[in-house]
Amino acid sequence: MKVIQSISETMAACRATARPVGLVPTMGYLHEGHATLARCASAECATTVASIFVNPTQFGPSEDFASYPRSMERDLAMLEAAGTDIVFAPTVEEMYPPGFDTWVEVGKLAQRLEGAVRTGHFRGVCTVVAKLFTITRPDKAYFGRKDGQQLAVVRKMAADLNLGVEIVPVDTVREPDGLAMSSRNVYLTPEQRRAAPVIYRALSHVRELYLKGERNAERLRHEGRRIIESEPLVQRVDYFSIADAATLEELEVVDRPAMVSTTARVGKARLIDNIILE
Repeated sequence: MKVIQSISETMAACRATARPVGLVPTMGYLHEGHATLARCASAECATTVASIFVNPTQFGPSEDFASYPRSMERDLAMLEAAGTDIVFAPTVEEMYPPGFDTWVEVGKLAQRLEGAVRTGHFRGVCTVVAKLFTITRPDKAYFGRKDGQQLAVVRKMAADLNLGVEIVPVDTVREPDGLAMSSRNVYLTPEQRRAAPVIYRALSHVRELYLKGERNAERLRHEGRRIIESEPLVQRVDYFSIADAATLEELEVVDRPAMVSTTARVGKARLIDNIILE
């Protein structure tokens, strides 16, 4: 497995390697969810490239960029075990040299949900992902369904800009109690960790009500939020959304595929999760 920091060396290595190329973009501090992405890419592609880069431009001024967990040695061992061929691990200066001033913006999809509470977040996401696509020139790129809005935004960007990359969604990997795996779970104290699965319980309850015939989206939103807010260690629920799975517009009636998504603050961790109603 090659580990490269330089953009020019990574571009040369990806041009010279066997195709198809599968890209797994990560911010490091990997878990089984990331390993699953890498294994999927390795199974479907001749060459698997992973990136490890904590992207400062998708963090707000009061967010956790400086404290975001990092463990390069552990990450590299996990990626090698999952069959990765090339790891691109640039510095911030390599990705954003002095004078950098070009950005990728996505419209309405990026203005809702996370975009509404994290100003500029998706501008940073789309810019770095577009750069990664340009540097590695993948045929496929693998993204987890846990970040459902991010998946939709990246897919929209790739289609609108004719980037020639197939965006491959991979199902959320969960702990046995349902908590979605996330690098930020490390922030949780033992007590907070026991409380955190309330998020998935709320999503599952909404799905059960839907399967029993409830189609009123506001009732479903109310029930989901009620369950999360009943947990004393949840400090804040930023949103509990039931939206059109394609446009992310909030629904009044669940009469089409819908994404049920929520973000809740538990201690220092801001936890995000979603399910799809079909």
